[in-house]
Amino acid sequence: MKFSRSIVLAVALIFAWATAGFAAHSAEICQKRIESFNYLVDYSGSMMMNFPSVGKTKMAVAKEVIKRVNDMVPELGYQGGLYTFAPYGAVVNQGPWVRSTLAAGVDSLKDNLETFARFTPMGDGIQAHNGIISQMTPRAAVILVSDGESNRGISPIDEVKAIYAANPNVCFHVISVASSPEGQATLDAIAALNACSVSVKAIDLLKSDAAVDKFVGDVFCQERVAVVEDVVVLRGVNFAFDKYDLTPEAQGILNEAARIIMEHPNMKVQLLGWTDSIGTDAYNLKLSQRRADAVKNYLVAQGVPASRMIAIGKGKSFRYDNNTEEGRYMNRRTELVFMD
Repeated sequence: MKFSRSIVLAVALIFAWATAGFAAHSAEICQKRIESFNYLVDYSGSMMMNFPSVGKTKMAVAKEVIKRVNDMVPELGYQGGLYTFAPYGAVVNQGPWVRSTLAAGVDSLKDNLETFARFTPMGDGIQAHNGIISQMTPRAAVILVSDGESNRGISPIDEVKAIYAANPNVCFHVISVASSPEGQATLDAIAALNACSVSVKAIDLLKSDAAVDKFVGDVFCQERVAVVEDVVVLRGVNFAFDKYDLTPEAQGILNEAARIIMEHPNMKVQLLGWTDSIGTDAYNLKLSQRRADAVKNYLVAQGVPASRMIAIGKGKSFRYDNNTEEGRYMNRRTELVFMD
């Protein structure tokens, strides 16, 4: 379906206000693969040992990686939680997923505990989690974050097999912080039990935004539908360096955008936040999310239902030249992607 003439004319009104204007754009929309998920994180002594070549403990790497994934999960009404094993416990109880709540739970985990006499009953930990799994809304995902070391108790591979037999609507995914061939082999064997499983190494998620994006897409999205002809991108909502507050010019553009959105109740909107290239990837990903959230909150205040908008921080932008002040300014933006 093409955009109606009225939408095109209305968008043209904003064009005069927007420094970068509008362009036909290809966007990918996440269709939900799952309804609920949780992280099951190895909290054993071996996770407090250094991760090779990184200079941090495995637990510190695991925490950073979980937060990177959490930052990219789309806001589609998931149920979520955070649990540990060795020892087993709930950090964030299963319930409506809130990005900031889960991030705070991750921050609360220690990454420098004593290693002495802290064994790894991995299979026992997975078995202990079965009660939560049986209560999860199908389709469900358990994201196992571990180094694969298992030196006490029942076989983790056999326990995952048993859970699959009892809960066909759950899928185990693996984020590996393994530092030994034996540990990696255990995790590979768990991932091989079901074709639904996604397995990735933590080091890849730590170093690559593209790897995080792919993992999130593979675990959380049934498919990413490419929309080409039905999308118009509004640019011109830009930000000062290291800021996410809206300028009067941006508010003027967004006032008109809010009117267009409300006049077309079948229209969905993605809000894509971006930064320039100064600073770390992790910091800029968070800053870009704050920019997208700022635009969403402003549009909600103008009467646009929050349920019609998805705010996504994309991190660093290289569309414009980051070697110039003007290019960096243009990269510090939030794009509004309109879709029928």
